[in-house]
Amino acid sequence: MKRNIVEKILVSHLKEGEFVKGREIGIRIDQTLTQDATGTMAYLQFEAMGLKEIKTDLSVSYVDHNTVQIGFENADDHGYLRSVAAKYGVVYSRPGNGICHQVHLERFGKPGATLLGSDSHTPTGGGIGQLAIGAGGLDVAVAMGGGLFYTAAPKIYLVRLTGGLAPWVTAKDVALKLLEILSTRGNVGVMLEYGGPGIKKLSAPQRATIANMGAEMGVTCSVFPSDSVTKKFLKAQGRGADWTGLKADRGAKYDRVIDLDLAAIEPLAACPHSPGIIKKISELEGKPVDQVCIGSCTNSSYKDLMTVAEILKGRKISPDVSLGIAPGSRQTLQMLARKGALTAMLDAGARLLESACGFCIGNHFSPGSGSVSIRTSNRNFEGRSGTADAQVYLTSPEVAAVAALTGKFTDPRKAGIEYPAVKEPAAFLVDDSMLIKPSAGGAEVEILHGPNIGEPPRNVKMPEQLNGVTMLVVGDKITTDHIMPAGARLKYRSNVPKYAQFVFENVDSAFSKRCLESKAAGAHNVIVAGESYGQGSSREHAAMCPMYLGVKAVVAKSFERIHAANLLNFGIAPLTFKNPADYASIQAGDRLACENWRAATAQGKPAILKNVRTGASIECVCDLSARQRAILTAGGLLNHTTGKL
Repeated sequence: MKRNIVEKILVSHLKEGEFVKGREIGIRIDQTLTQDATGTMAYLQFEAMGLKEIKTDLSVSYVDHNTVQIGFENADDHGYLRSVAAKYGVVYSRPGNGICHQVHLERFGKPGATLLGSDSHTPTGGGIGQLAIGAGGLDVAVAMGGGLFYTAAPKIYLVRLTGGLAPWVTAKDVALKLLEILSTRGNVGVMLEYGGPGIKKLSAPQRATIANMGAEMGVTCSVFPSDSVTKKFLKAQGRGADWTGLKADRGAKYDRVIDLDLAAIEPLAACPHSPGIIKKISELEGKPVDQVCIGSCTNSSYKDLMTVAEILKGRKISPDVSLGIAPGSRQTLQMLARKGALTAMLDAGARLLESACGFCIGNHFSPGSGSVSIRTSNRNFEGRSGTADAQVYLTSPEVAAVAALTGKFTDPRKAGIEYPAVKEPAAFLVDDSMLIKPSAGGAEVEILHGPNIGEPPRNVKMPEQLNGVTMLVVGDKITTDHIMPAGARLKYRSNVPKYAQFVFENVDSAFSKRCLESKAAGAHNVIVAGESYGQGSSREHAAMCPMYLGVKAVVAKSFERIHAANLLNFGIAPLTFKNPADYASIQAGDRLACENWRAATAQGKPAILKNVRTGASIECVCDLSARQRAILTAGGLLNHTTGKL
């Protein structure tokens, strides 16, 4: 049978189910990664399930999100992560070693292997032919213990690339162009595969940039072939032995083919407040810029930042602009230093930021009130930068660097600067001294639990009847940043009772208090939403904290993949309206009752919610597999897995 790349990897890892589109399958996971914002709880859940050892080929714990905040919480969490990694056989990447996705691409990713990560941008690994999927921390904990990862057998789209990129046009522009084509919603259950003659002209880091932003399109993952370009990259990283060729069979079938001429793309920007609002830089020409941030897992590779250094060299940034640059990994930082690139950046007026997620998650370097910030990251959701009314645009490093010099949006092709001819190095600087690898005697390690580190919360078994109260009605495209703020609030991620105080704080500051009062009165809290609920981060706290507040169901027009899975994992029913028009009939405070709540779910039947105020019956679909129904009725994956063990 002729197979494409995605099918080859999935079929070779298939352990449960039949590979039929739309049906649930269970696949073996070769590698996992966690980052500190999600990893602390993932390892607490690993312990809570009674698991004793890591059964993947490789699991890595990265610290890249909370590295510089004030207070004891971060350092305590790092101590916990370091000690739990030593005990169970996990590689620990110390703070300062870099952003998980870039470091993993450089040092660990393998073509043809599966990678499950507790971060939504894990698909970056697809740039070197790895089937890399973002998921909630609980799913990753199960995979670390040898459990399967379950997903629907996907639709597979081929993005067929032709031509080559013109000067000043980048891989970031390719990703933004695809966002213009596919948008940020409607792609649940899709995996992208890249092919065509144009891929030969894209380096592995460029491919990784494109794969990274597939997360913004809502696809499960994006995969490039493993070819001579991949081999060259791995050899330059001193990992030539990890290379294996991987390509689609001639005549392989796809559910959709998207033809894209690289030569026809021009510099683009994603405009406030969505990665899917795309404009040409030429349309934004002359708009004043207050801040420029260059870095993130999307655009902080060696070539990206060497190009920025060449653009800035011998020039000064605008006095009206604050420029921050964060190399994606310590490897990149060291190489920039040895090449003199940091000197060029600093001489131009740039501020050097830590090799971490930092500004991308609103952890520092927030823009001024109402100001315009150009960023090379992947998300520009409202308030994500840490400033509620900031106007954040996403561009390539090249566009960002030119804007820093001119103080305004400037088409770089007309800036009077010769495009720097920066090549990928034949050999990268390899220094793995910031990676702590497991050693013998791990069983004797004492795990460090600081005062901010609590127990993972457990839900109770699904109630027989739903005594629901609508706590909140929200619209379309509600992101996990809306639900569970990042930035300064992330320091409480290991302390769920504290973190839960901030659920929906930027939407409805009284939400948490109201939920706890309702829960104490014996009611079941319900959230009602529009389309594409749960966009963005894999942050499972956006399900875990509402569960702690007594939320039993979210009723929406549609859900994004990772968040729907996280809701299920914490025993919250992800219900969709059979008739989307019913959404408009529900108001905050409405009581929603269902007498056969658990029985209907267990049997896979529709849930009929009675709106007590209007008397209307609202039919809702909970389209789950038998395994998922068992998880939901048990009160979540932690209960379900512990019960099986």
